[in-house]
Amino acid sequence: LPFLFKGRIDPNLLTILGAMICLVAAAAFGAGQFLAGAILLAFGGLCDLVDGVVARHQGIETKFGAFLDSTLDRLVDMAVMLGLIIHFAMAGDQMTTLVAATGLTSSILTSYTRARAESLDLILDGGVVERGERIGLLIAGGALGLMVPALWILAVGSSATVVQRFESARQSLDSRDES
Repeated sequence: LPFLFKGRIDPNLLTILGAMICLVAAAAFGAGQFLAGAILLAFGGLCDLVDGVVARHQGIETKFGAFLDSTLDRLVDMAVMLGLIIHFAMAGDQMTTLVAATGLTSSILTSYTRARAESLDLILDGGVVERGERIGLLIAGGALGLMVPALWILAVGSSATVVQRFESARQSLDSRDES
């Protein structure tokens, strides 16, 4: 996307634009328009991928930009999953509603465990399903008409990631306590 580097595009504007597009995707998912939601989520996700690249290229990375990006990522994660929860709840599909709710909860816990670990000077990167994989699963599920299997993979994988991060934090903190 060379056009992103020709002018002075504000990376925070890209972050906000991406989040707004993803919020429209959340509404599309809530309305059961999975293909439209997937396309919108892909475009919004593209903005989210390039905002930091643009900031680094222009030499204008800021702590506020990182904070804005991370905060809006959480908003998007919650909104998209809530859209799916609403859709399946209104359709009367209790099992998939529960799976989507589990995916929402474990997605937020995945992000929270990393943030909390960082506040304790730990690094908890990795896991079975992180944010990129969650967004990819939702895009693929919506585009391929496989949203229910995608939600199952997201819920189980994100839950496994939370368990992995808890165990990693426990081990790191226990070793510190023993020192």
